[in-house]
Amino acid sequence: MILGYSLIPVLADFNKTHATNPLWTGHARYHVVWQVCSYVGIGIISLGLLWIPGDGQQLRAHLVAALALCIYGGFFTAAATMRLYDGKLNDTNGWPSIALPGGRSIDRNLAVFIPLTVLLFTGWALLAAS
Repeated sequence: MILGYSLIPVLADFNKTHATNPLWTGHARYHVVWQVCSYVGIGIISLGLLWIPGDGQQLRAHLVAALALCIYGGFFTAAATMRLYDGKLNDTNGWPSIALPGGRSIDRNLAVFIPLTVLLFTGWALLAAS
């Protein structure tokens, strides 16, 4: 899950679809680079919380899960409120949706973040039950 919000955005967003997209304003490109760099930093801290030996491993694991929930929750909040700010999940010159059977499609962001969020909640529930 940590790589889902740290490494995947680096690969998906540091290119012509986002950070160097000529249709985006410079300020919008600045914000996406800031966001991705922040997520990488949070990911590094999260890995440290999990991997560095010491007391409070379970508490640290809960903190890592809460940080991931903030990031994934922010994505879904932004998606749910797009009509308030005329937002879109993708751009015409961005990543295309994934084709599904029957002529349907799903946005790539949703295809990645829905399963990762389900995995997050599953793991967190298992952690809480232990």
